[in-house]
Amino acid sequence: MAKDKFQIDMCHGPLLGKILLFAMPLMLANMLQLLFHAADLIVIGQYSTHESVAAIGCTGSMYALFVNIFVGISVGSNVLVARFFGAGDPEKIRKTVHTTMAFSLLGGIIIGILAVLTARSVLIFLDTPPEILPKSTRYIQICFSALPFVMIYNFGCAILRAVGDTRRPFIYLVIAGVVNVILNLILVIFFGLDVEGVAIATAISHVIAAGLIFFALCKSDSDIKLHLKKLRIDISILKEMLHIGIPAGIQSSCFAIANMLIQSSINGFGSYAMAGMTAAIGLEGITYVSANAFHFTAISFVAQNLGGQHYKRILRSSYYCYLFGALFCGIIGWGFYLSGGYFLAFYNPDPQVIEWGILRMKIMFTTYFLCGLMDASTGVLRGLGYSILSTVICLSGACFFRIFWIMVVFPRYKTMECLLYSYPISWGAVALIAVVAQFIIYRKILRTQCPRFVDWKKWNPRLPRGCRHSGNVR
Repeated sequence: MAKDKFQIDMCHGPLLGKILLFAMPLMLANMLQLLFHAADLIVIGQYSTHESVAAIGCTGSMYALFVNIFVGISVGSNVLVARFFGAGDPEKIRKTVHTTMAFSLLGGIIIGILAVLTARSVLIFLDTPPEILPKSTRYIQICFSALPFVMIYNFGCAILRAVGDTRRPFIYLVIAGVVNVILNLILVIFFGLDVEGVAIATAISHVIAAGLIFFALCKSDSDIKLHLKKLRIDISILKEMLHIGIPAGIQSSCFAIANMLIQSSINGFGSYAMAGMTAAIGLEGITYVSANAFHFTAISFVAQNLGGQHYKRILRSSYYCYLFGALFCGIIGWGFYLSGGYFLAFYNPDPQVIEWGILRMKIMFTTYFLCGLMDASTGVLRGLGYSILSTVICLSGACFFRIFWIMVVFPRYKTMECLLYSYPISWGAVALIAVVAQFIIYRKILRTQCPRFVDWKKWNPRLPRGCRHSGNVR
């Protein structure tokens, strides 16, 4: 099977180094993406008003709602390509790649048009204050116009991640992000375009990132090479993609809906609270990149080893992802919290804005290791092919719980602290349930595939030399 120098063989050799080699570029890419978004807010915060900062901040959950259903489906592509790669099936890899890119282009155009047309109505539904509604509408409509390119980039990244290539998406993001920052400064400072300038810069950076990913797939020397003439949807592959991806997309969208409801509650505290929460969310996104990185690391490593029937490596991969997801989230979260005022001042120097931002950091950043555990554990379930179960656990333990909290608990204790406590409680609940579910599923797989070598008195199966699936693990 054809491979190139950027790919990682996840089925053989030491796991620890390969997991870090895979996760670190992904983490840095996600961090840079958020830093570039933070640059948008910083430029607006320094050269405009706090209303403009709030206008951008209150659109985040709405943007996620429109995007996440398709980003979730890209998880289906990730799992399938990784599984076929581990199983050594180049024909199915090629079908999955072409189905993925055709679907991303078509879906991006449809969702982009829908999002632009409904943007103002959704913002009104979210009780966006009238003084910032026009700016919010203009900003989000310009960003939504680039959704087809956002989809191409995310689906292309999913394909590259599946074969262990996280370095090229990182490089491409650096290029697009630098262009974004330069255009921010030019359009906002020199042309005075305010939120419109930031939105235009963001849209252009999406076009550049998508173009680079598309070019990389077209020029690949491996089985993920994209041929424009073969760009069509294979129905059987699409069904498998949707079976895995739609639950992930629904989960992400429900998270976005829950966060939109929370944002609506935050809006009731006024524009200073909105600006403070927006600034803290910018830093929170940088903290979340660790959780997100090890979520996708778990998906790719578990799926490849499941395809290659290396069962012990599945368990070891899970352990490493749990450990590093929690560790990195904890370190970054506490680091930001201990120096919160300094970083928040970059977004907006107003003392009232900083005060609100520190309140969010005190509650959420100190407990962010729970989010790392949650994302790693749900990633393992998706890599095992149990995407629906992962979604059910997340919807019950996080999304529905937060909605319940907003509707039942928050009205009785109408404080920002009460509103924010819903996050760490839901993270811990989902992580606990998902980890238990993973071990139950793992033993079920072993009972089916390698029943003679399972010691049922232990969680960790005893796979001696006689079982070729024991794996070379360090």
